[in-house]
Amino acid sequence: MTNHIFPCLWFNEDGKAAADFYCETFGGKITVDSQMVLNIELFGQKLMLLDAGPQFEKNASISFTVLCETADELQGYWKKLSADGSVLMDLGEYAWSKLYGWVRDQFGVTWQLYLSENIGEQRLIPTLMFIHQNNGKALEAMNLYTGIFPNSKIGGVLKYGDNVGTETHEIPENVQHADFEIDGYTMYCMDNSHDHDFDFSEGISIVVMTDNQQETDHYWNSLTADGGRESMCGWLKDKFGVSWQIVPKKLLELMNGDDQMRGVNVMKTMMTMQKIIIADLEKAYDS
Repeated sequence: MTNHIFPCLWFNEDGKAAADFYCETFGGKITVDSQMVLNIELFGQKLMLLDAGPQFEKNASISFTVLCETADELQGYWKKLSADGSVLMDLGEYAWSKLYGWVRDQFGVTWQLYLSENIGEQRLIPTLMFIHQNNGKALEAMNLYTGIFPNSKIGGVLKYGDNVGTETHEIPENVQHADFEIDGYTMYCMDNSHDHDFDFSEGISIVVMTDNQQETDHYWNSLTADGGRESMCGWLKDKFGVSWQIVPKKLLELMNGDDQMRGVNVMKTMMTMQKIIIADLEKAYDS
C-alpha cells in the first residue's frame, strides 16, 4: 500500500488534540509531532494534520470512509466519533450496507462508517463529493486523475439510475458511488445534487510526495491545466477545486538535515515558491 499519497487536514490550534483523539479512536499512533505538522498512522495509513490557523475549515466535500469488519467495531467508532459531534446520516441498515452511518466529529472531520464484506489492504478511504457546479462531474474527475497518475484505474461505478426501484431525486446518469485508484491509492467519489453550504477547500487536501523534479512538474502541470489554479508552497487546486500539495521528497530531506540553519534557509526559499523547484532548494541549502 502506497504512503506517498495521503490526506492533509487543516486545524486551528487543536491538531494535537485531534491526533490524540483519532489514534485513541482507531488504534493508531503519532509518527511526527512538530509545532505545526503532525503525522498519524491509522490502519497502517498516513494522514497529515496541519495546525496552521483559522484560514480554512474542513467539510463533508471530502469525507473518510472507514471499512469495518464487524458491527461491534463500527459501533465502537460511531460512539466515539458522534460524542460531541453531529450525525449526518443515522446509523442503520441501508441498501448498500447492513450497517452504515455518516458522522461529523467534534473537530469538523466527517466519517462514513461502513460494514463491509470486502475489506482490502486500505481501510481508510478519502471520499470526494461533487456538488454545485461540479455535480455530474465525478466520472470526468476519475478519468482525469487516473490519466495523470501511473498504476491507476477506475473500479466499480454505480449510477443513481442503476438502483432499480429506488426513489431518488438525483440525475440517473450521475454517480452514486464509485471507486478508483491513483498510483495504487484508493479513493471513492460521488455526485450529489443537494444545495450544500460548502465545497472543496484547502481544509482537506491530497498530498503527493514526488521523487524528482520531472514528477513534480508532471503532477503540477497536469492538475493545474484546464482551469486549475496555482497557489503557494506546492499547493494547487485542480479544475474541480480539489486541493493538492505536490511535495518533492527532497524538500523534507533538506529541511530535516543536521544543520538547522540550512533547514531554515530551505524553508524560507520554499515559502516564496508556487511550484517547488528542487534545484533552488539545494542552492538555498548550500548557501
